[in-house]
Amino acid sequence: MFQNIATLFRLLSIARVLARHDALAALEEQRIVPGKLAAIAIWWGRRLSKRNVKGRPGQKLAAALTELGPSFIKLGQFLSTRADILGDQLAADLAQLQDQLPPFSGDEAKKIVEAELRGDLDQFFLFFDEAPISAASIAQVHFAETLDGDPVAVKVLRPGVEENFRKDLKLFYSLAALLEKARPSLRRFKLLEVVETFHNTVRLEMDLRMEAAGACELGDNFRDDFSYDTPEIDWDRTAKRVLTMSRIEGIPLDDREALLAAGHDLEEVLTTAAAIFFNQVFRDGFFHGDQHPGNLFVGDDGRIVAVDFGIMGRVDKNTRYFLADMLIALLQKDYLKLAQAHVTAGMIPANQSIETFAQALRSVCQPIMGKDLSDFSFAKMLGQMLHLAESFDMIIQPHLLLLQKNMVMAEGVSRGLDESLNLWTISQPLVEEWVIKNRGPEARVKEGLSTLSNSIETLPKLISNLESASEMFSQQGLRLHSKTIQDFHRESSGTAKWAFIVAVASFAFSIGFTVNFILFYS
Repeated sequence: MFQNIATLFRLLSIARVLARHDALAALEEQRIVPGKLAAIAIWWGRRLSKRNVKGRPGQKLAAALTELGPSFIKLGQFLSTRADILGDQLAADLAQLQDQLPPFSGDEAKKIVEAELRGDLDQFFLFFDEAPISAASIAQVHFAETLDGDPVAVKVLRPGVEENFRKDLKLFYSLAALLEKARPSLRRFKLLEVVETFHNTVRLEMDLRMEAAGACELGDNFRDDFSYDTPEIDWDRTAKRVLTMSRIEGIPLDDREALLAAGHDLEEVLTTAAAIFFNQVFRDGFFHGDQHPGNLFVGDDGRIVAVDFGIMGRVDKNTRYFLADMLIALLQKDYLKLAQAHVTAGMIPANQSIETFAQALRSVCQPIMGKDLSDFSFAKMLGQMLHLAESFDMIIQPHLLLLQKNMVMAEGVSRGLDESLNLWTISQPLVEEWVIKNRGPEARVKEGLSTLSNSIETLPKLISNLESASEMFSQQGLRLHSKTIQDFHRESSGTAKWAFIVAVASFAFSIGFTVNFILFYS
């Protein structure tokens, strides 16, 4: 499986870091030990592990992943969306992974900027601060000033990060394949597909032009909405490894004391945040995929400003309709309808019992739905519904996992600012309005008319094809390949021959009848 000595040594170094943080307990707890040899290695690792390390298994694993470097930090953050695999507590602990690393030198950052922009630094900036204001696993940010005197923030990709990710991703693919081979029960989680999704996510995140494009699209969606803002992208100073954007100022969204000191109304801030989140998901189908408090700020004017657009999520119209139908069924406590929504969305295989799945949904939702709205957690309920995958072979949708992760973040910010306020209570009028507009009776009639209109548009082509078929049949008759006729005569009984002749005659009659019918009524 592992084709070279370098990979083997990498595995040993990883095991040593895991042992040092006593993080092997998390693997044992999840029963994902890949085979007997690995079990022995983990047993020895446990003997070498520090016994006085405090914290839950997930917290220890998060600390180990931080030490292992950028690709492991990103993997941990990505896996934090997979509570269906890791369990709630471990996923929640990994979600707390801080994407902060020691910065690389300012001189190195300048060299990267010059290489990417193909010119000397003074051709682009009057001032470039060598000391970064933040340093994460993939890039770090420097303040600078353009030749026109505009204050900007310059994001610079870490040197060598692409090659490091390439090596580690190769390892992740190997480990996923080994796990699926050693533990067939894990195949339903499609670990190789999980790694592939992670690979694609990171690949896009390491092209800062994609991040710039995401920021622009998000900004365009809210161009006429004063409540939300994104930095302006300086495309003349942006390349694959360098992103230059306008500098923003504000108070971190989770800094309750600073918001109060600045005179902001917390309920108003949360109402604005709820509307923004709702509009991104339902109105636009394009949302900021990493909405932790460090990426969201409140400006002096009350506007919420976002940064860091490396991870973006998309929700297509059918998925939005599924979410809306799910909400309607939940509000009506119609669990059979809720189960049917999952089947319609393709999340539950058709061979599963809808009635049994509805009963399982009731067991998950009823305790939560019975609570006061201030204690209601839609993110928790969505997560528990996704957990039903194990029993019903549910197909996990990556965009729903990312959406759920952001719901958890949003609920956490909401309760951190004011425990008496609930994000979903605040956004309930928006949800109801959207549901009525998009999934109510009038909307369904409109959707049906739209489908009929599309069918009518294809009618001329259908008529033309049928006319051609009818003309060819009247002129040439129905032609069969000679070998087909020979095989038919050789293998068919008399009854079968007559059945075949009747079938051909019926087919010919159907064509003629259909053409004449359409031509008569068109």
